Amino acid sequence: MRLPVQLITGTILTGFFVVTVALSFFWTPHDVTILTIADKLQTPSGKYWLGTDHFGRDMFSMLMVGARTSIAVAIVAVGIGMGVGVPLGLMAAANRGSLLDEVIMRGNDLVFAFPSLVIAILITAVFGPSALNAILAIGIFNIPVFARVTRGAALSIWTLDYILAARTCGKRALRISVEHILPNIANLLIVQGTIQFSLGILAEAGLSYVGLGAQPPTPSWGRMLADAQTYIYSDARLAFLPGIAIVLMVLGLNLMGDGLRDFLDPRIRRER
Repeated sequence: MRLPVQLITGTILTGFFVVTVALSFFWTPHDVTILTIADKLQTPSGKYWLGTDHFGRDMFSMLMVGARTSIAVAIVAVGIGMGVGVPLGLMAAANRGSLLDEVIMRGNDLVFAFPSLVIAILITAVFGPSALNAILAIGIFNIPVFARVTRGAALSIWTLDYILAARTCGKRALRISVEHILPNIANLLIVQGTIQFSLGILAEAGLSYVGLGAQPPTPSWGRMLADAQTYIYSDARLAFLPGIAIVLMVLGLNLMGDGLRDFLDPRIRRER
């Protein structure tokens, strides 16, 4: 079967950033923690491939390490959302109409009432701004997303005949959820995970932009955008470079998510 074009394109874009992050652990053209004021606001050259910022730091190196920060925050936040939200969604579906179902879903509604930025403000007001607190804020916001998606998909599986047969054989709800429900909704969760991952990149950039994410000297795309505000008219390159990196990363993840949805959906595969 031929792979969807958007899946190929999204994988290439996402793979480029993943390789960049992996490379940044071993090599960057310059040390991003060293300030070279004499070289500030340099234009692209053989020494500085994308020029320097207002502190004389190499922009190319900053983008490489900033990608590491954004992707790490998004991965852990999505992991928290899936690790907590999926079991809650399975529990709610297995106990549809019960008090436990109501408690889980009303709790999700309560979390949905507070956007990730508000949650981050609450967390940082107590513990202070940091990448860890940004992870907690984004992760907490992802929990009800995965819980709702899991519950909705699982409810449709619970009505099928083979689930009734499993219950007739004496299998408990927990075992049915793990052995039969979860494998059949895994495709949907993978697609949702890519979507939430792209939203996590945006959320991390937004939190860092307002000073609630990664703190200096740790580079972050959102922090780079915030620092570039002062120079937006004199050197737009400082804002354009991290901005286009965010756009390409999110675009790649969204394309990959759309491609995975088409590739994993058996109805679309039959149409092809």
